[in-house]
Amino acid sequence: MIFDTHTHLNAEQFEGIEKETVEHAKELGVSEMAVVGFDYPTIEKTKKLSQEYDNIYSIVGWHPTEAGSYNKEVESYLQKELDKAKVVALGEIGLDYHWMEDPKDVQEKIFRRQIAIAREMGLPFSVHNREAMEDTYRILKDEKIQDVGGIMHSFNGDYEWAQRFLDLGMHLSYSGVVTFKKTLDVQEAAQKMPFDRMLVETDAPYLAPVPYRGKQNEPGYTRYVVEKIAELKELSVEDVAIQTTKNAQKLFGMKQ
Repeated sequence: MIFDTHTHLNAEQFEGIEKETVEHAKELGVSEMAVVGFDYPTIEKTKKLSQEYDNIYSIVGWHPTEAGSYNKEVESYLQKELDKAKVVALGEIGLDYHWMEDPKDVQEKIFRRQIAIAREMGLPFSVHNREAMEDTYRILKDEKIQDVGGIMHSFNGDYEWAQRFLDLGMHLSYSGVVTFKKTLDVQEAAQKMPFDRMLVETDAPYLAPVPYRGKQNEPGYTRYVVEKIAELKELSVEDVAIQTTKNAQKLFGMKQ
């Protein structure tokens, strides 16, 4: 029983093989997944998948690389979609200073606005943070997000950063990055952080974990993330699977 809290089964890489991918995930113990839609096409595909599969849920938002296209029409569309059944969070939202499709001030404005929408709708949110750790932290702290709750998606910070985001009330979600040989700081953070605030994910089709690093990722490979965390925390794979799934279900307001 593993919950992949952030995957892109709606990506073109899975076109036509969604059923096989979901079945393979089940074979590896991944029983639930949240598919993230971050623009019009991916949100529509996410919605379709959640309608077709009982074990698929939706996360819906406007990605920071799309911030420049955010307007009243987009906002109305998001609010309508967020109010639908099986939508468990708003996201992925945040800052992306790697691609810099839009200026920092534009990204920040849209980030803050979507946090406000999450608060209004009583939903947690999933944060995309690429090369923008300081500003992401500043904004979340300013917004006093403890009453909303959220996820640092594919968290790749060290233990000090983990503590800072945990102090704000965030959950930390670990992806295949935690399995890489050189990410010792990420592994230390995962080892030391509180178990009840930890989530797991793939971010498939990206960031495939060891032993599939460099290949196309898929939701089923969340199992290898769970195995690595079990090793780091000196726990059983079953214990990590059960606890991280409970954490996800509680955060997403699902029946446990």
